[in-house]
Formats: sequence, C-alpha cells, structure tokens
Amino acid sequence: MEDDFRALVDRVRASLTSPAEVAAYRALLALVRERTPAAREELARVLVAPEQPLWARETAAYALGTIGDRRAFETLILMLNYRDPVRCATAARALARLGDPRTARAAAALATNPVRVHYALHPIRLLVELRAPESVPALAETLERLLAAREHHWSIARACVEGLGALGDPRAIPVLTKASAYPQLTAAAAAAIARAETAPRS
Repeated sequence: MEDDFRALVDRVRASLTSPAEVAAYRALLALVRERTPAAREELARVLVAPEQPLWARETAAYALGTIGDRRAFETLILMLNYRDPVRCATAARALARLGDPRTARAAAALATNPVRVHYALHPIRLLVELRAPESVPALAETLERLLAAREHHWSIARACVEGLGALGDPRAIPVLTKASAYPQLTAAAAAAIARAETAPRS
C-alpha cells in the first residue's frame, strides 16, 4: 500500500502548477502521515469542504479509505467513475480495503451501466477482488450485453470473461459458452469455463 500511496503522491505532485498548491499539498500530506484521530477529522473535512481541488479530495479519500474510514466512500465511488483510468485504479484499490458493504453494489451499478461501458474496467476488477454476491451477476450481465451489442468493447468483455474465470462460479458457464464463440474471447472463455466446471458446488 505504501507503493500505491507513493505513486499517488508522485502523480499529484507532478500536476501542481503553483507554489501555493505545493504548500497546500505538503500540508495535506502531513495530515495523512500524522495518523491521529484529529488528523482524520481534518481529512474528512477536505472531502466535503467547498472549492477543494480534485487532487485534495482524491488524496484525502485514498488515505481515509485505506484505513477503513467509511466517510471516504462517496468520494472514492466518484473517482471510480471518473474519466481518468489512473484515478479509477487508485480509487478501486482504496475501495477494496475500505470494507464498506455498499461498495459491491455501487461497483456493480457502474459495471452494468450501458452508457458508461468505456469506464467499466476498474469496477469490474474491483468486483472480482471483492468476491461479493453482486460480482458474478454483474459481470455476467455486462458480458451478455456486450456480446449482443453492435460494438462489443473487447477489452471490457475480456475483463468480464477473465473475472468470471477468477471467480470460478458455475452460474457463469452459459454466458462464457456464448463468449467462446468469438475469436477474441475463445481462449479466455475456455479457461474460465474450465475453472467454473471444477469449482465446488454449493
């Protein structure tokens, strides 16, 4: 997790454009590293204070999320649905550690949203990591829709196939069988079906 935080710090620092922003970011990092209840309260205030820059909200949400402070949930979900893939990935890592029961439901809603398919990759990967009750139905629904669509979005479809394989749930076999008919997915679908077929039956 230290490596993830270091990557976030480096990315944000590179985006700062003024001495005032750099000073504000250093002050924010000092709060993150303080690790006291008072510092956490200050970080939580950053999430809701008006006119906070996006980098400040992201840093505060990541810091709180990775220590299980559920006040970070809404900001992290917003970041998970953001247009920047790097920011989405950072949010997904924090959400995986947050331990909020709302996370899987929110990730499933993002993964299955047909108008946000370009941004579904990290919600899909998060669902696989969470192994929640919502995970298999959401991935299967998304894959089914992509197979039937005019534009298949192969990278997202492949993520669904590979995710269903990692989850190893027999319920996914019908949609994986459909996926295996597409050359772009054949090998991944065959591997996923093999894992699902050997999974313990409940």
